[in-house]
Amino acid sequence: MTADSTEGFSAKPTLVGELVTLRPIRAEDADAIDRIIRQDPEVARLTGSVHSSAEAADPPTMPIERMREIYGEWAVADDRLVLAVVDNASDDVVGEVVLAGWDEDNRACWFRTLIGAAGRGRGLGTEATRLVVDHGFRALGLHRITLEVYDFKPRARYVYEKVGFVHEGVGREALLFDGEWVDVHFMAVLESDWVRAGGA
Repeated sequence: MTADSTEGFSAKPTLVGELVTLRPIRAEDADAIDRIIRQDPEVARLTGSVHSSAEAADPPTMPIERMREIYGEWAVADDRLVLAVVDNASDDVVGEVVLAGWDEDNRACWFRTLIGAAGRGRGLGTEATRLVVDHGFRALGLHRITLEVYDFKPRARYVYEKVGFVHEGVGREALLFDGEWVDVHFMAVLESDWVRAGGA
């Protein structure tokens, strides 16, 4: 099964797991994501959006009104699929998952996730990743999903490997943080890997 970017990313599914529900992002979810970023210095550091621990402790953020506009645009965008990660136990938004960068000819795209402190250490990120990757292969007809993870994110890399992503290479000294260069790791999972492993 194949899909193009209009058919694939314009459809906004709700994916239900035991621990999390992934639902279409809404403009008002910007408030929860903004709170996660402001309350958790790890988020800014791990995403490579700041270059020092001081910046991570007080990350630069855009006005909430602009964030709501962006999330409202993403809610109907056909160039990306952004789903809120909802903790089934609390019904709180604890993060987001994204598929974007559709390469129609090669049936490929990239993946990223953001999970705040409230969603870590309980398997929520692992299940959220499995659900959206499974959707990518089964519903969107993707062949390859890629991601990048910085060297100081071994916990995230472990989750990705657990789900089925394979390490493909290193971008040496890709990020300057606290005066030291940090490598970035390139990972991918193929449709054939997913089918062989039994999927989600």
